[in-house]
Formats: sequence, structure tokens, C-alpha cells
Amino acid sequence: MNLFARPHYASDATQFIESLKQQNPALEAEQRQGRALLWDKQIDRQLSAEARAASVKQKPYVYQTDPKLR
Repeated sequence: MNLFARPHYASDATQFIESLKQQNPALEAEQRQGRALLWDKQIDRQLSAEARAASVKQKPYVYQTDPKLR
């Protein structure tokens, strides 16, 4: 027997989410579609490495004019 188990307790947030899922059974599938749209992406590592290699380091103060160009 676990002393810390509270089998009959459900927080207000848990009860709200469970009632929301009962009212709209497609909610979880819609959430997964949204996540796939924004977050679950395949990353092209070669393209990412090329972009990092092609980046130009920014000067500490970008608005300072370069005296060599005058």
C-alpha cells in the first residue's frame, strides 16, 4: 500500500480537461494536428550546417561605420 496515493482525488484542472474532452472527442486529434503543423518537422541537417557556415559574424556595434571604407 502506497502512503502517498490518493486514488479518489482529481484536481480542478484535471476535471476540467476531462469534461472538455468528453464534450469534444475530436479535441485531442486537433491538438495533435496543430502540433504536427508547428513543431513536428523533419530537419535537413546538411542545409542547416550550410546556413550556419555561410553566416557572417555581426560586429559588436552594428551602427559604427568602418573607417577602412572611407
